[in-house]
Amino acid sequence: MIVGNQQELSEQVLRVMEQTEDPRLREIMVALVRHLHEFVREVRLSEEEFRTAAAIVARLGQLTTDTHNEVVLMAGSLGVSSLVCLLNNGNNGTSETSQNLLGPFWRLNSPRMSNGDSIVRSPTPGPVLFMTAQVVDQKKQPVAGAEVDIWQSSPAGYYENQDDSQVEMNLRGKFITDAQGRFWFRSVKPAGYPIPTDGVVGNLLKLQKRHPFRPAHVHALIFKPGLKTLISQVYAGDDPNLESDTQFGVTRALVGNFVPHHEPHPTVPDAGTPWYTLHYTFVMEPGEAKLPRPPIK
Repeated sequence: MIVGNQQELSEQVLRVMEQTEDPRLREIMVALVRHLHEFVREVRLSEEEFRTAAAIVARLGQLTTDTHNEVVLMAGSLGVSSLVCLLNNGNNGTSETSQNLLGPFWRLNSPRMSNGDSIVRSPTPGPVLFMTAQVVDQKKQPVAGAEVDIWQSSPAGYYENQDDSQVEMNLRGKFITDAQGRFWFRSVKPAGYPIPTDGVVGNLLKLQKRHPFRPAHVHALIFKPGLKTLISQVYAGDDPNLESDTQFGVTRALVGNFVPHHEPHPTVPDAGTPWYTLHYTFVMEPGEAKLPRPPIK
């Protein structure tokens, strides 16, 4: 296989990719090579730029650890994570969906809790949040007995694995939906936060003059055999960065109404003021019940 010129090179590489036995892998590799080679031609990538790009890819892997995933962060910052999500849900990207980004901070084995419990496990200053939710299928029928994994940042903008002042599994919990598909819990109102900027992604944001902030949100991962595992985020509608999320994750269907209450709570005297309520309905779609690979340990 002797190459005559740059066009012949691409043709030869494509012929090799077409020999891949697995049909789906063959489809992916042929398309990848075709688009990758055309990208190199379109931007006329220089040798120095190629070496820089290779070093960036290597650095993404070097910065990925048990507590931080730079690759996932970059995929989100380029809009790839959201594109994959939207293409694979909501009737193949044609309608709204409760699916969203997994993010880099989901952990396995969150503590099992009863409905109404608080997921606050260590002193976490901030407004109290009472969240009530219902899980339904596409026919709006309640999904009972679903396992709901909840996690969120603190009002200071940190997940517990990022913050030594928080105890293990703070602001994380696993609930089971009741016969009406409902679950509810007490927490604190999360804050928006900056993604880590001390790596490759941070350098990209600086070059593009983009801010690093994500709007405040509560994560949910909902598992029930017979339905596609739902990975979701409910975003605070009053967050100033709702329209400019650095990870391109906000969709209309996932903007929640975090309602402030300035009078004392009628049954929880230690709630203080203001306290917040959030009501949301998650819609599960048909598909396979399968847990994703945790981005961190």
